[in-house]
Amino acid sequence: MSDFRYLVCLDMDRVLVDHLSTWQFVYDKLGISNDESFELYNQGLLNEWDWIKLDIALIKSSIKDRKITDSELRSLMEGMPMMDNWHLLISELIKDGAKVAIVSGGLQQTARDIAAQFPSNLPWRRRWGGIDRFTAERYGNGFDTKLSVFTNGWLRGNQLSNGMYELDDFGRYQVQMNGKGAIVKMLQRRYSISKNKTISVGDSAGDIGMFQESDLAICFNPWDERPLKYCDEVIEEKDLALVLNLIKARMND
Repeated sequence: MSDFRYLVCLDMDRVLVDHLSTWQFVYDKLGISNDESFELYNQGLLNEWDWIKLDIALIKSSIKDRKITDSELRSLMEGMPMMDNWHLLISELIKDGAKVAIVSGGLQQTARDIAAQFPSNLPWRRRWGGIDRFTAERYGNGFDTKLSVFTNGWLRGNQLSNGMYELDDFGRYQVQMNGKGAIVKMLQRRYSISKNKTISVGDSAGDIGMFQESDLAICFNPWDERPLKYCDEVIEEKDLALVLNLIKARMND
């Protein structure tokens, strides 16, 4: 028997975050563009793993006279624009007995920052779907989060002479573009929650896998028309309170 009434899987970029993407937010801060690797990927000349490595290399080369550090990249993500009522959505879902997970190809730090604002009563520990100690201490007073987080991004590399850490050449690759459904199924098994008690919220073709493993699939401000035939509800207003209303109406009917 599950400890949770139902499972809600949330995309992050353009759903919880009101920006094209968390990656793009960093590129804009650094004044760089990943158009070249993006085009190679769209042409089928680059797989996702190599795309992430190229984008990490682009970030690392953005400052010519020194190495960009892990802490500096974290700081570049501060001020991320968030979608209206994102905090209300997650907090009310938790109160309603839901297990909430962020499943996104976006950068991990924003997802961790979000998750850490919903601390559990357990001290931080390394776990499947967890966050890092730094973020737990910064936002959650050293406590673990109630959420599960699956994202992409960067890895911390070697320690420099100033005590900071450089970026590793290999990126963090947890979420495949078309592999979100596999993560949803793992969450369902881990927390003993069936498909008919699973809800997903996304905006693009990359979320179709989540939609297919959910009883209620909500397309939030769809990026294009591709996911529309796989969803049950469409919301075309940037207000996550509307998503909350749909979910609670379904789960408390």
